[in-house]
Amino acid sequence: MSNHNHMEGFIPDYVLTDILAANPHLLSIRTTMLETQRIWLRGIAQSGNVRQLMGGASGERKIYDAKNRRTLPGNRARFEGDAATGDAIVDAAYEYHGDTRDFVSQVMGRNSLDNQGMNLIGTVHYGSNYNNAFWNSRQMTYGDGDGVIFVTFVRPTVVGHEFFHGVTEHTNGLEYQDQPGALNESLSDVGGVLVRQYKQKLRADQDSWLLGTGLFAKGINARALRDMLNPGTAYDDPKIGKDRQPAHMKDLYTGWGDNGGVHINSGIPNRAFATFAIAAGGFAWEAPFEVWNETAFGKNRVGSKAQFQDFADLSVSNCSKLQPKLVDKLVKAWDGVGIIVK
Repeated sequence: MSNHNHMEGFIPDYVLTDILAANPHLLSIRTTMLETQRIWLRGIAQSGNVRQLMGGASGERKIYDAKNRRTLPGNRARFEGDAATGDAIVDAAYEYHGDTRDFVSQVMGRNSLDNQGMNLIGTVHYGSNYNNAFWNSRQMTYGDGDGVIFVTFVRPTVVGHEFFHGVTEHTNGLEYQDQPGALNESLSDVGGVLVRQYKQKLRADQDSWLLGTGLFAKGINARALRDMLNPGTAYDDPKIGKDRQPAHMKDLYTGWGDNGGVHINSGIPNRAFATFAIAAGGFAWEAPFEVWNETAFGKNRVGSKAQFQDFADLSVSNCSKLQPKLVDKLVKAWDGVGIIVK
């Protein structure tokens, strides 16, 4: 395993803190923060026998239903090959887990997240008014939301994002702090969006590049949780605050919060990839992601302490070997976010 040691789900603590400040009487936000920490600690305690818990090396989908209790994994709901259940959330989780597995297999050539056939386990309907989704190094957990701020967390980009943390754990092990942590988060954002693009066969210039669409309840001014192409513009509402992501190094967050800005500063490499993919043309999971995949997860990949500059430099080096015709476009994309590759 790796240094992906954090206690936050898809919705970062700083976002939940902003929401709590604006809605001090909304108990569901406070309990969500405490519950996410508990889920993470449970996952770490059980990580020693992950293979036994995962059930072999078959890479199967196993969806459980917590039935609004706080138990993991819960009751068997739909396993690989089972017929549809009629529960829209269970069946959507089954489908999205499969979409992520297909992408990891067909595009990346990996045998599941760990390249050893790890089963894709998920628990839906977790708790009461639980406002998050979470990967705890052994399974996914999805809340139904409180209906006030959030609705269901079983969304394609959420599933892809969180499962890509598993890929990172088993490859580069990027430390979950400062710029390495922001790269960690960005790689999951890239994975989450590309799973959707691959499933829908969208060209780079056809996609919204939004991550976490459909999460927010009606009446809240939010297109998504993050906008990879235009960081800082995904949401702005008195009930939840404003999107804090920078789009350029000149606005890099340097505070202590958010583990040194792991979710905040991920907007910078996110924008670099999105603009590179659009400039390259065609499908982002092809030539552009070939470069990103090699730089993040391949044989010539960054180390666990990589800074943005390290990733940018290595991506251009890998691009010169894999996609030499795209080097100028990649250099320009990094330059556009304030990272100069020599």
